[in-house]
Amino acid sequence: MDDQTRNILEILEDDARILPEEIAALTGMTVEEINQKIEYLEKAKIIRKYKTIIDWELAGENYVYAIIELKVHLERKLGYQAIAERLYKFPEVRSVRLLSGEHDISITVRGNSMKQVAFFVAEKIATLDQVQSTATHFVLKTYKENGLILDEPDQVKRLAVSP
Repeated sequence: MDDQTRNILEILEDDARILPEEIAALTGMTVEEINQKIEYLEKAKIIRKYKTIIDWELAGENYVYAIIELKVHLERKLGYQAIAERLYKFPEVRSVRLLSGEHDISITVRGNSMKQVAFFVAEKIATLDQVQSTATHFVLKTYKENGLILDEPDQVKRLAVSP
């Protein structure tokens, strides 16, 4: 990949709403060149999706997120892809990743309550034939998402401690 293409991708990754005119100004390329590159990158599926990061807590929605680590037993002639495909079809599942280490797969799920997520894991994930065990970690707070800091630290004013 050439430096210009990498630069365009990094600019778009940082701000998907940036206009081609602004990218052209940042890169020294013409708007037509930018549009052609972006069209190519979309057709080649290098650019997969434009995403908005939403702070649901600030929006007044109280979603519960959990990261579930799975140990799986692979079926004969089927690899991790088969179990990944079963997992990512559930609408609650936000991401599926193959891991190294103690667990084989990590999924991130979203629900309306801890109880709903717990039932989802118990009824839909743990019951899959390939799943040997699960470890569920509820997300208590997200400080940074996709490179964006969500929780800007406030200036904490502490009282002086006197002896």
